[in-house]
Amino acid sequence: MASFEFRNAKNPNKIQYFLWSVFKNDTDYFSPSKKDFMINFRVENIEKTVDYLREVGTEIIDEISSYPYGKFVHISDPEGNATELWEANNDFSAI
Repeated sequence: MASFEFRNAKNPNKIQYFLWSVFKNDTDYFSPSKKDFMINFRVENIEKTVDYLREVGTEIIDEISSYPYGKFVHISDPEGNATELWEANNDFSAI
């Protein structure tokens, strides 16, 4: 895993992070996608985002899950590839 630091555009004094992670070859984390990778997009207001995506016909793979560092949900693109959406808990300064 590698952690990358960036500045919040609305609050440049606040340091935030994003991650690049490698998974084991036999992981099923990317299911139902057959790809061996997944893109993770950081979003604001994940509930509203999921509501909109559902309205426009996007397949929502699972329910929103909450953790100390944020909320996650998985969606499927038109080709069946899983994509992860993440709403960070901005009070969580580092991973």
